[in-house]
Amino acid sequence: MVFHVSHMSRILVTGSTAYDLLLTYDGSFTDSIDPNALDSFSVGYVTPHFERHHGGTGANISWNLKLLRQEPLLVSTVGSDGGEYLALLEERGISTAHIEKREDALTATAIIGSDNREHQITFYHPGADAKGSWPDLADERENIGYAIVSPRDTTIMVDAMQWCRSFGVSFLFDPGQQVMSFGKDALLRSMESSSGVVVNAYEWSAVTERLKMTEDDLLGRIPFIVVTRGEQGVEVFTRGHAIALPSCKAEKVINPTGAGDALRAGILTGLAAGWSLRDAARLGAAMGSFAVECEGTLMDSLDLDHLWERARVTYGEDLPPLP
Repeated sequence: MVFHVSHMSRILVTGSTAYDLLLTYDGSFTDSIDPNALDSFSVGYVTPHFERHHGGTGANISWNLKLLRQEPLLVSTVGSDGGEYLALLEERGISTAHIEKREDALTATAIIGSDNREHQITFYHPGADAKGSWPDLADERENIGYAIVSPRDTTIMVDAMQWCRSFGVSFLFDPGQQVMSFGKDALLRSMESSSGVVVNAYEWSAVTERLKMTEDDLLGRIPFIVVTRGEQGVEVFTRGHAIALPSCKAEKVINPTGAGDALRAGILTGLAAGWSLRDAARLGAAMGSFAVECEGTLMDSLDLDHLWERARVTYGEDLPPLP
């Protein structure tokens, strides 16, 4: 398959740039949890597998967009220890012009524990991200075709959405682990102002519980909702219609961390190319299946022919070509 990329509009990505400490437990977290003893909850897990990697929602999504031959415009923040990460992004051709560097804090850090059933427990220190600010992107507006607002400091997420609304940029809202950091009204306003919402199953449960609203209630206010369910696939909800897509089968599962960000990059790529939501979600699912095959969130390389073939085998038809 030949991919032609020319005169491409950029995809604006705002989200965290972080270091990930990845721990893998050989059993299931749930085996150690007694639901009848949560008041005295205290558990510990021995994790024989440990890795330190580059991560963060914004950097992960941008990295995967670059693998898909897109041109991300990343807005993020790093701390005094972020110089090496900036150099890595620049080496991959990802612009760091709008990544703020704060000398008064460390780069955000996530400690992520995964078990053998793809459950995860995450602790997150926002670091420099909590001190970041939204840049002036007025000169970039003509080059931006689509955007995603992913988890980071909520004030900056709100600023990003306001910028997109002011400049007429369609954006995906990806609240992630920040769902509970938004007030109820602010969460609903953010969803209503977006072109679509993308969340995992747990986050979606938290959203509907917090808002006391169902999918049908929210689809009267939001064009579409994408809910990722790991190995169970992806659900795409539009008004009066739901699509359940099976997951693409990975050749091996090493670590699920970062699969959701790879999926988001696939969806963004498809939507920015004018594809149907179904095809964009299929590309996202295929991207996610490749992400779980590596340790860490940043795939070193990606064979696009292999990616398209995996999607074809899973869904029985070819994805559209990229522009």
